[in-house]
Amino acid sequence: MRFEKEREELETRVESRVRQAEENRLRLLHADMQKRAALKERTARSLVQKATSESKYMEHVRSAILQKRTAAEKKRLRLLEAEKTKAQARLLRIQKAAMNVCSQREKERKKLKEQLDNKLQRAKKQRAEYLKQRGSPHNSAHADYVKHAEFLSRKLARCWRVFVKSRKTTLTLAEAYDALGINEKSVKSMPFEKLAMSMEFPTVLQTTKALLDRLERRLVISHSVACSSVENVDHLLKRVSSPPRRKVPPSREGRTRAVAKRSAKSSEAIIRLPRYSLRVVLCAYMILAHPGAVLSGQGEKEKQLMESAANFVKEFELLIKIILDGPGRPSDVTGHRKFRGQLANFDKAWCTYLYCFVAWKVKDARLLEEDLVRAACKLELSMMQTCKLTADGQSPNNLTHDMKAIQKQVTDDQKLLREKVQHLSGDAGIERMDSALSDTRSKFFEAKENGGPLAAPVANVSTPLSINPSGKAPLEVNENSRTSALGSSSVVRSLFGASSSSSTSPVKQPTENEQMVNEMLHEDDSAFAARSDSANTAEKEFQKKVRETMEKAFWDMVTDSIRGDKPDYSRLINLVKEVRDSLHELAPKEWKEEILENIDLEILSQVLGSGSQDAQYLGQILRYSLDMVRKLSAAAKEDEMKQSHDKLLSELAASSEVNDSGINSFVVAVIKGLRFILEEIKELQAEVAKARIQLMQPIIKGSAGVEYLQKAFTDRYGPPDNASASLPLTLQWILTSKGIVEEEWNKHSDCLSIMPPAGQAPALVPVLRAGHGAPVGQPSSSSAAGASGQPECKGEKLDKLIRIGLLQLITSMEGLQMQSTPESLQINLLRLRAVQSQFQQVIAIATSMLVLRQVLMSENSKATPLELENAISELSKALVKILDSSPDAGTEEIVEAMIRASALVGSPSKEKIQARRQIITRVFLKSLQPGDVVFKKVSHAVYCAFRGVVLGGSGPMGQKLADAALRRIGAVKLVDRVMKAAEVLIKVATVSEVVHGPWYKALV
Repeated sequence: MRFEKEREELETRVESRVRQAEENRLRLLHADMQKRAALKERTARSLVQKATSESKYMEHVRSAILQKRTAAEKKRLRLLEAEKTKAQARLLRIQKAAMNVCSQREKERKKLKEQLDNKLQRAKKQRAEYLKQRGSPHNSAHADYVKHAEFLSRKLARCWRVFVKSRKTTLTLAEAYDALGINEKSVKSMPFEKLAMSMEFPTVLQTTKALLDRLERRLVISHSVACSSVENVDHLLKRVSSPPRRKVPPSREGRTRAVAKRSAKSSEAIIRLPRYSLRVVLCAYMILAHPGAVLSGQGEKEKQLMESAANFVKEFELLIKIILDGPGRPSDVTGHRKFRGQLANFDKAWCTYLYCFVAWKVKDARLLEEDLVRAACKLELSMMQTCKLTADGQSPNNLTHDMKAIQKQVTDDQKLLREKVQHLSGDAGIERMDSALSDTRSKFFEAKENGGPLAAPVANVSTPLSINPSGKAPLEVNENSRTSALGSSSVVRSLFGASSSSSTSPVKQPTENEQMVNEMLHEDDSAFAARSDSANTAEKEFQKKVRETMEKAFWDMVTDSIRGDKPDYSRLINLVKEVRDSLHELAPKEWKEEILENIDLEILSQVLGSGSQDAQYLGQILRYSLDMVRKLSAAAKEDEMKQSHDKLLSELAASSEVNDSGINSFVVAVIKGLRFILEEIKELQAEVAKARIQLMQPIIKGSAGVEYLQKAFTDRYGPPDNASASLPLTLQWILTSKGIVEEEWNKHSDCLSIMPPAGQAPALVPVLRAGHGAPVGQPSSSSAAGASGQPECKGEKLDKLIRIGLLQLITSMEGLQMQSTPESLQINLLRLRAVQSQFQQVIAIATSMLVLRQVLMSENSKATPLELENAISELSKALVKILDSSPDAGTEEIVEAMIRASALVGSPSKEKIQARRQIITRVFLKSLQPGDVVFKKVSHAVYCAFRGVVLGGSGPMGQKLADAALRRIGAVKLVDRVMKAAEVLIKVATVSEVVHGPWYKALV
């Protein structure tokens, strides 16, 4: 038992020890695992800290390296600048030393020459004395002869030295002119502004004039030696010389007329015009370098002038070369040509150039004179209408202050215009201007006596409600008033709307109704709300100012009539009657009787005639009129109109007493209220007219509108059978288009044949290179430019002829004018001008994009394609915004936009931006010259884009053709602009074919 008990105790102790050992083992394992986890965590933390420290160290090293590189670069630039400064200083010292050596040698040479001259003189004197001592009394005459010859030789040498010092030799003058650097090569590389400024330098003018005067003297001497006369060009020189502006001083006013005539004759005899005019000679270089900036057109006279200027400059520079190098050198390009022969060739070229220059100037002066005379006639006509002049030229006594101011302003303006005409054409121009003004007055009074509408540039503001919604006044005169227009000038005929060929049967201009129907057929609804003429901005501004002045004068006249001790209320009653009649016309039938009862003119006349100035009754009339206007207006504007009406009534009620200045506020309140109501009624009439037009649109857009336009065209130009005689401009346009229509259609067909089918990638097209290359890929325009869905040309003869003819009209570089536009298209002249403006704007924008890309790539070849595309895209947006807001934007605005866009590439300094500005200006102006290769390429690509849309329609095919054409010049961003402009042209072609088709068929 004891053994069993011990064994059990032993087992118990063993089990407890085993259990304790197991617990110890687990505890050790757990401690070991904790140690390992802690070790792993410390290892990871140390690795992270090590990586962080290493990255900080690397960043510190990089920043230190960058700072060292920046410092090294700055040091290198400073060293380069120092080396450059040292080199310049060294070069200046060398040049100064060379100049000193040259001057020293020149002094020594002159000193040696003087010594030799002195020795020769002493030798001659000694020889003369020796001969005199040896001679006999018989040879004294010979000694005197020798002595006189020596005296003459000394005098000749002294005169030659004085001449060389004061007037200089021909060689010296030629060298001085050559040092100016004015030659054919240099002027072509200079911008126009810089060239014009350089021509104004006093050094250039003095040096050139001295050389030209010397050449003139040499020419006269050459002809006198050859016993021949110089070709007389005085009649041409008088044309280009400025008239003398001499004023007689007050001290000489008392002299007799005979003395004045003698002094005038003597002054005319003394004044001699130089044969070679300085300004005309310098102008030849400007015409040669920048014909587009100097000449306003590309006519026959302009072409002859450019050719003669180029020939003159060539002969002039050849003459300078012969003077500098000496005649007869076989190595020269001049060959063995002598100075005298080249001088004769130079004078011959000068006479030809002078003749062409005078012909061009006479043409320009004639056009400018017509514009000035036309402006004077318009001022005279406006003044006669405003101030109500009588037939004897006297003005009424009751002129207001504004009318007197208008008279004074018109007189001053006409005086300035008269001075301009006197400067341009002399006394003959003044006579023509006086004749035109006299014809204007006679026509005005004749039309006034016959009761016809007066030809006025503005509407009659004495009846404000008679102005049509477009804001235009009729410009026709009664036919009875035109019977005496045969002897009048073209300026007066154009002012009164008469034809230049016959004044007895003038051609009428399209009426407002015709223009309205035409706008409806072209689906241009916005034209009814506000019709704008961007081509006549200056004239519209003038008309607006005159209209405002006349309106102010009218209301001042009404105010003066009811002010004072004896007021005249007739004008006030007439205005109230006009308000009543206008409301009666606009109101429905059931309201008309109510309007007549509430606005009773008899009661108003009695109230005003009593002299009580009862503001209560007039206030009732104003309040009722405002309520009626509000009822007749649209419901959406009722709240806004009620607020403005309540504000007006409260202001009128507040001003019921006499103010401090003594002016009766009753007068001010009445005039202000009536004027406000008339303006409200005027706006209401415009809205009603617009609503009626919109209701008529479905009818007019059908056959009714076409028939109406055909009937109106027949009334003006006759039936289609007489088209060849009555439509000369249309006939000329069709004949010109017929010669090129097949060629253009074949080119269009070729473009269609190479176009890929739908769904296939377009083939690569040759791209106009700019700088180091055009962009590899440009996204096409994604907007649906052809949303209106204008049809394509199917090849019908008449449709094809009209579309291509319109395309030729708008792609011409000369602006469309009424006198040169075909008669069938004159009603759409403004629309065609707008398309022509879009065509020229697309050329300008595309050229700007090319020039900017070229300049940026030439300056910074490391520029990324993305940076270039961002700059080009920014430029395109800026130019579109500029040209849309200001169609007359010039080169400065475009260049500024290019400079701003170029700043997106890199970080250029101010000096670099200034240099870039000069480069961009020069390259851009050169690229816009008609003869430049870039201009030809760009204009041809834009023309192909327009042709593709006009003939291919505004659908996907036309868009693909425009995209392919513009992609060649990197201007795919302008596809939308081309599509919209071409859509207008297609619509004009389709409408004109429907309306004028019979006349076109008769002419074809």
